[in-house]
Amino acid sequence: MDNFNRTNQRQIHKAILGFAVAFALVIAAAFVTTIRGVDTRHASNDAQPGTMGLAKPHPPLDKAPGEPVK
Repeated sequence: MDNFNRTNQRQIHKAILGFAVAFALVIAAAFVTTIRGVDTRHASNDAQPGTMGLAKPHPPLDKAPGEPVK
């Protein structure tokens, strides 16, 4: 009976190790796949060459609530 328990324990340990290795491989593959799709450019407020800014600054609306705009 003692030999059966040792064999059974070894099989359980091998199964757990196999699942751990498979899980680590899946996590690594997901990480690599995600990193490849990430855009590494940084956002900035600088306009790209050849573009024209369509938004024009407007003066503030100095009016009371309910007063029509001049």
